[in-house]
Amino acid sequence: MRPGAVTIGVFDGLHLGHLAILERMLARARAAGGVGAVVSFDPHPDVVLKKSFQAVAPLPPLPEKRARLAAMGVGHFELLPFTRELAALSAEEFVERHLVQPFAPRALVVGENFACGRGRTGDVPRLRAIGAEAGFDVEAVPLLQVEGAPVTSSRIRECLAKGDVTSAAQLLGRRYSLEGVVVRGDGIGRTLGFPTANLRLRDEKLVPAHGIYAVWVRIGEQREPRPGAMSIGVRPTFGGKAATLEVFVLDWTGDLVGSDLTVEFDSWLREEKRFEGTDPLVAAIRADVEETRRRLGSTAGPGA
Repeated sequence: MRPGAVTIGVFDGLHLGHLAILERMLARARAAGGVGAVVSFDPHPDVVLKKSFQAVAPLPPLPEKRARLAAMGVGHFELLPFTRELAALSAEEFVERHLVQPFAPRALVVGENFACGRGRTGDVPRLRAIGAEAGFDVEAVPLLQVEGAPVTSSRIRECLAKGDVTSAAQLLGRRYSLEGVVVRGDGIGRTLGFPTANLRLRDEKLVPAHGIYAVWVRIGEQREPRPGAMSIGVRPTFGGKAATLEVFVLDWTGDLVGSDLTVEFDSWLREEKRFEGTDPLVAAIRADVEETRRRLGSTAGPGA
């Protein structure tokens, strides 16, 4: 089916601002009797153009981005390798090659500050002029503001870097999450009476700041998440060096090694600390678990 509308952008956060653009594009596609298409880029243009000299871990990895867009109803997802050659195209060349020829849409929906083409000359007014010649309409979606500031991926990254997963969720429109497989650890948590699942991420993704969090845990294909407490850090009490991701699932018994886990961050509990011995550490973990239970509630019982 021919795309009725298309949008172009990095969509590196799939946050509320991006969702506003995507939802408007899908509405235009349905009104035109077609499907919605998304054109995106990888790697991030700022990395290629040296605006950011170091690639940063993504907020949604590519597989998650694809899945979330498909769940929204996006019919086509085109990922363009971003190169200096692509950046050198004029706005007219870019639109002809990567919009008109593959999609021939009736509408292009972009953010109001979007620009493409060499030197970012393809801003909204120029795109409207190009569209008038090529047969598509251009709609610009205003920049979304939350609590007096624009919703941006950079703002979300700043929240996560501070462990402020609550604010990140407000900007994303969903809880921030990590997905991975449980691998065998060294068993320290079990010796302390709190056996943890050691999570190895399935795809590279930005990890929040070191600390202890109240989280929701989905095990495999189970529909109902379970409350849990998650530790991100180096386990300083035991002289750790490498960062680990460890999850204690409340009221759960059984071996989770090899299981797929999705962890959704609810709230920050405390910073990571070095304790003088295991007794104060166990007391702190017990307090973390009780605070998690207070915030999130409990499951029906062990093994439920």
